[in-house]
Amino acid sequence: MPAPIRNRLTPAIAAALAAVALSPSAPAQPPASAAAGQEPTTLDRIQVTGSRVRGRTAEDTAAPVDVIGREELNATGALEVGQILQMLEPSFNFSRTFVSDGTDILRPATLRALGPDQVLVLVNGKRRHQQALVNVQQTIGRGSAGTDINAIPVAAIERIEVLRDGAAAQYGSDAIAGVINIILKKQTDHTEVSVEGAQYYAGDGEMLHGSVNTGFALGGEGFLNLTAEARNRNETNRAGPDRLRVDPPRVTQRLGDADARDHYLWFNGGLPAGAGELYWFGGVSRREGDSSGFFRSAGDNRTVPALYPDGFLPNILTTVEDASVAVGYRAPLGDRWDWDVSINRGRNKFGFEESNSVNVSWWYEPRDPADPAAGIYAESPTSADTGTLRFDQTTFNLDFNGSVDGWGGNPLYLATGFEWRQDDYRIEAGDPVSYTYGRTNDRGIPIVGQAGEIAQPGIQGFPGFSPSEAVDDGRHSMAVYLDAETHLGERLLIGAAVRFEDYSDFGNTTTGKLSARFDASERFAVRGTLATGFRAPGVQQLFYSQRSTNLNAEGVLTDTLTARQDSAVTRAFGIEPLQEETSTSGTLGFVWKPNERFSATLDVFRIDIDDRIIFSSNIQPESVGTDGNPCAADLANCPIRAILDPIGVGQVLFFTNAIDTRTTGVDLVLNHGTEFAAGSRLDLTALVHFNKTEVEARRSQSPILPPAALFDDAQVTLVEQGQPRAHHVLQAVYETGPWQITGRGNYYGSVAGEGFTPGLKQTWDGKWLFDLGVRYAFSENLALTVGGNNLFDEYPDEWTVGADDPGVNPFPSLGFKYGWETMPFGMNGGSYYARLDYRF
Repeated sequence: MPAPIRNRLTPAIAAALAAVALSPSAPAQPPASAAAGQEPTTLDRIQVTGSRVRGRTAEDTAAPVDVIGREELNATGALEVGQILQMLEPSFNFSRTFVSDGTDILRPATLRALGPDQVLVLVNGKRRHQQALVNVQQTIGRGSAGTDINAIPVAAIERIEVLRDGAAAQYGSDAIAGVINIILKKQTDHTEVSVEGAQYYAGDGEMLHGSVNTGFALGGEGFLNLTAEARNRNETNRAGPDRLRVDPPRVTQRLGDADARDHYLWFNGGLPAGAGELYWFGGVSRREGDSSGFFRSAGDNRTVPALYPDGFLPNILTTVEDASVAVGYRAPLGDRWDWDVSINRGRNKFGFEESNSVNVSWWYEPRDPADPAAGIYAESPTSADTGTLRFDQTTFNLDFNGSVDGWGGNPLYLATGFEWRQDDYRIEAGDPVSYTYGRTNDRGIPIVGQAGEIAQPGIQGFPGFSPSEAVDDGRHSMAVYLDAETHLGERLLIGAAVRFEDYSDFGNTTTGKLSARFDASERFAVRGTLATGFRAPGVQQLFYSQRSTNLNAEGVLTDTLTARQDSAVTRAFGIEPLQEETSTSGTLGFVWKPNERFSATLDVFRIDIDDRIIFSSNIQPESVGTDGNPCAADLANCPIRAILDPIGVGQVLFFTNAIDTRTTGVDLVLNHGTEFAAGSRLDLTALVHFNKTEVEARRSQSPILPPAALFDDAQVTLVEQGQPRAHHVLQAVYETGPWQITGRGNYYGSVAGEGFTPGLKQTWDGKWLFDLGVRYAFSENLALTVGGNNLFDEYPDEWTVGADDPGVNPFPSLGFKYGWETMPFGMNGGSYYARLDYRF
């Protein structure tokens, strides 16, 4: 029987409290054949995310979980986990941004329109470490550091489980929006080789991908599964001509996907030991990116005509190195209990380099400040190491789960455990040329650029981290939890979970969850959850700071400081140290399965978050003081300028607990399968997702900054309308003999932005994108797939607001045909691909 599109039927959380120790995966599943027509993965034996009860299925638990199998992962034609989930999971968003420094490579991944750091990622049920990069540009997830979901190779994945429910009481911090659990392959009886090539209709973005997955039996029941994967992706560029900065007009920007080289090596293993099993999993990856910043025109003070007479485009080179390893032992404890002890170590390292650039303050620095006739140095490197970010996490878990006799003869399932976690963050300074003002970094020396203005410090594009921003610090936390689940009679399932966490920096918090499911009949059930949650400020948010060049409200490149929380600058503004976010959430829905061919689920949800940690607006100094006089004459009545002028920056940003939000939404899932007399099969799926996020309150701790200045309307637009409020997926899979045809439509709702044009809100309308893949199995071991994604070459709307007046909106005249803050599907247009799968 052909594999189903997906098991979307309800799963999860009947109060399953779970620290991070979800039981890794179910027994090894039958290997996927290269040919169509294989037996499907049996989900009934799988312990799905959100419940610790063994044998609980995705059809009989209390909260919605989507289970995406490897066949469906492979059928998309996409080769990155984030892009695949964007195509298959409507509650998931993977915004494609550019000209956003490191966010060009590590794109923000979100659930239910919340932040990247409000979704928890697990691998084999164990907490996955976050990324080192902080999204500091005007993108989705601004000010957050989520999880680098693309650090895991697709070829290593057996299935992905997406829990669409608040689960902080089960899994701890970050699980406000939900949980993504990635289960690795365990097969040992064959080797799978896959090669794929792809290109966009526009003729660029060529991609070549190859992967190998193999497994070995260790002894009688042990296993070792290995995956190697490599990918080469060329850049895309959809920039239009720059009519404002160059004459004659020409393309000056790189606006599209960055050039990337990705390499992965992952493993998953287990070995019987004593009464139980010793297990281990993890991997390493290295990804190299090549993107660009904003073009520096020939007459700009940031340009050196002797080096770049026509201006230049700074080149940002990034290297992401990720490594993780988890080792544990699990075994029975008597007849009705199990125990599991594990330690999990992860690291994410993000390195920046700059090329095709210059430090103009080095070039124009006078050789002798006391003797102008001595001339200038007229020298500067055009490339530099601009610094490295590093996040390390170590997690220890000890978990017990089992059952005791409960009420009415029904077992009471219990789980309890302990977690200890250490999070560390490091910023390493770049080369001196990347951050200094002249060679001595003495701002008392006047260094004047070609336009007669004071020269900017640091290398252009992405100025380096300086020793004053370097940090090596961290924190630790501990947690205990208790989880209970039982049936009251045959039809009512109830559960409860409670979790206590204590952090070394801001104190402790307790969260809880209640869940229930009532089976009115064998075909209809009602389910719901209520939960409190929290998210601790990330160590990235606690310790990050940076000095960079960014656009101000007038569209002018400006020296910008990201001030560390609880620093002299934030204290001068009256901003208090960061505290945790808190949340309350609930879901209510039903499951209807009138027959074996059709199923439907509907879930409505609401998530209220208080004291949400945000990245402030760009705070700029006043030009006129509170007394009406120009600030240049008197700083006493210009408190912002009095703080910023002495440190030589034109705007400042910082992290603070400043807003409350409410997110409401609904998910509808419909599945229908038909088997025809001739042996063919048609599976249909409709996935409908709506959400709406509203900023309920803005607050400011600062006596200098009112709430609307601390978090302005442009940032409200980004939170409320930056992600699609609607995302729907329609999919059909038809199989007959050796043929499999997959058709899919994705509707991405409208998004809006005004981050670079305050007061001018551009709305990009919703779009349908259609994909088609045709697979032919030559044998059980060899298959070819050809297909196209975004078949009808759909692009976002072009920028229209103020497009005809560069004085109002310069970006269309600079070559920015489309917006780049919030695009959910990017702007590359259609693509086609061919994939060859071989098994031996």
